Amino acid sequence: MVDHSTKNMQTKTKISKFQSIKGFYDILPEATPLWFKLEDTARRVLGQYGYKNIRMPLVESTDLFVRSVGEHTDIVEKEMYAWEDALNGDKLTLRPEGTAGCVRAVVESNLTYNGPVRLWYSGAMFRHENVQKGRQRQFHQIGVEAFGFDSPQVDAEQIVLLARLWRELGIADVELQINSIGDAHERLEYRKVLIAYFEQHADLLDEDAKRRLHTNPLRILDTKNPRMQAMCEAAPKLIDSLGDETRAHFDGLCKLLDAAGVAYIVNARLVRGLDYYNRTVFEWVTTKLGAQGTIAGGGRYDALVERLGGDATPACGFGIGLERVFLLMQEYGVTADDAPDVYLVNVGEQAEQVAFSIAEQLRNADIQVILHAGGGSFKSQMKKADRSQAKFALIIGDDEVANKQVTLKPMLATVKGEQQQCSIEQAIENLTAALA
Repeated sequence: MVDHSTKNMQTKTKISKFQSIKGFYDILPEATPLWFKLEDTARRVLGQYGYKNIRMPLVESTDLFVRSVGEHTDIVEKEMYAWEDALNGDKLTLRPEGTAGCVRAVVESNLTYNGPVRLWYSGAMFRHENVQKGRQRQFHQIGVEAFGFDSPQVDAEQIVLLARLWRELGIADVELQINSIGDAHERLEYRKVLIAYFEQHADLLDEDAKRRLHTNPLRILDTKNPRMQAMCEAAPKLIDSLGDETRAHFDGLCKLLDAAGVAYIVNARLVRGLDYYNRTVFEWVTTKLGAQGTIAGGGRYDALVERLGGDATPACGFGIGLERVFLLMQEYGVTADDAPDVYLVNVGEQAEQVAFSIAEQLRNADIQVILHAGGGSFKSQMKKADRSQAKFALIIGDDEVANKQVTLKPMLATVKGEQQQCSIEQAIENLTAALA
């Protein structure tokens, strides 16, 4: 008779697997080559324009974002990952955007002491929002900030920089939208006009618009609600009532973009979602990603440095949504790979020992190598060499060890040359020439 209770006790309990948190995703090895291409291209283009890298912490004081981004923005009201530190009671937040932290670093370290600076950074940002294609709770941005420049030349420079980046990445049909939202005193007067206009059309306002009416009415203009589109389109336009100085700045930007051959659309409803912007605002948008069509956006924030404790300093910057640019690169068929130069096949006890040092010799010559490990037949190793997409297989058996030779075999149709036996020194010379 079988003792089922004992049998059940001996049955190993299956341990449940962990899954990533909603909105927080892994980037797997099959995707990283294209990510490297995106990041390396951006790094190179930024260097062409003289921007220097800065790296800030992921966690900042909550008040930094309340004071900079704005108390009545979606980010502060409902999207931030914020908590109180259990040790000392500090109110902390995972950064939802990069500009505030960059300004904090500039002020804290007095980076503009010797004059204007151009900076860029990259990394993860965090917002608790609805997850959909191109919108995650942990996402990645490249941010670009210029401090100490009040001319529209820097506004234009950053826009032209992005136009160059899209070309280098193989992205086309991205539309540039620009606008001027004026200075603080102009927006204050416009705000009164806009509130009065929306109050006349209160029956058309959705709940979100009603909530924003007396706190952030400009954001109503950016609504995606189809029922409100015509009403918002007919609203008074801030750009039509700009002062002479602000208008001259915007006209200067347009002339510089015209001279650079960068096409744009003046979108009078473009306001951006953060309180710190003034004058120039811009977005690069695409129709290929559905609702999440903005792949980069930014503008001027001339009052923010002073608001965060620094001296009055004009500033301009933008952020690139890397996940969205990645998706757009895939839409346009942009590819990248990280296939090795050489797959080192080794069969036999002596060959296995020698292969390890040969792999290091190849790497010393700046050749990328995958060393087969774990044994296996010659046939099975060659199958793995083929799957690796390596340009060459370098084969070592016990016979090659005895003769102090290796076999070099081209693996791709695009690689010229024939299979040959030679010394390791000659193989390195031939590989270096073929891979140049």
